[in-house]
Amino acid sequence: MRESGRPVSLSDAQFDAIQKRKPGAMRLIESYLKERLGAADPAVMAAFQALPREYFHYSYSEHRATPGDAYEDTPKPWALGYGSALSDYLGQAYMTQICKPAPGDVTLEIGTGSGFQSSLLSRIVAKSYSIEIIEPLGKAVGRIFTPLGYTNVHTRVGDGYYGWPEVQGGFDIIIVTCAATFAPPDLFKQLKPGGRMIIPIGQPFKRGQVLYVYTKDAEGKIHSRRDIGVFFIPMTGAIQKNQPVRPETVSDHAPVVEKAPANAGGEAKPTTE
Repeated sequence: MRESGRPVSLSDAQFDAIQKRKPGAMRLIESYLKERLGAADPAVMAAFQALPREYFHYSYSEHRATPGDAYEDTPKPWALGYGSALSDYLGQAYMTQICKPAPGDVTLEIGTGSGFQSSLLSRIVAKSYSIEIIEPLGKAVGRIFTPLGYTNVHTRVGDGYYGWPEVQGGFDIIIVTCAATFAPPDLFKQLKPGGRMIIPIGQPFKRGQVLYVYTKDAEGKIHSRRDIGVFFIPMTGAIQKNQPVRPETVSDHAPVVEKAPANAGGEAKPTTE
């Protein structure tokens, strides 16, 4: 953690206590995914096992490490400062699995937050890109990946509403980790045929937000389905100044609304990164 420019004071006993909680958290993740999705993806479980979650527990506004909070028995979001948070690990596991990441994929995350989600994806996919709109947070978090050896994670400070158009070929997966009032049109443009976009849609700081899963078929047609109820902090920036754009204006096809799986009902754990 010190190599990333973040001071930390952690005794051997404290470190051991954190590691003793990890197996319990892993069992909870596996059980949650089986209950919600029928099975736990081995690749997602392996990625979670590989990541030192305690490394991502840090209050950037206070310059204070909080690794002792990792692998809590009752998963919840943890404050990062600047109005952002490290999402609870059950919500992160769920969103990662429904993205269906695979080796060779190129992913884009909107809302870097702690950097955990982009790091998680990086253990599965070829390249993991992430954008953070909060400048001091984005710059600080951008320095944490090299010490871990995560050379396939690429981040920048910017407005995720516009995506990352400089990435040639677009993205297999786009995961939005903040609540949008509508799906930004540029994200549909940057989604590859066969790609998937996961995005919470709803009003800021209000219940009733819904996780949507969008897919783009080989013809560029956008398909969508409602997944589960969620609660995210709001997407900020250009989306607050623009009017909703329906997917058909991007794909030249009317959106196809599909039903959510029968076992996807209920509200997921609050996720706020």
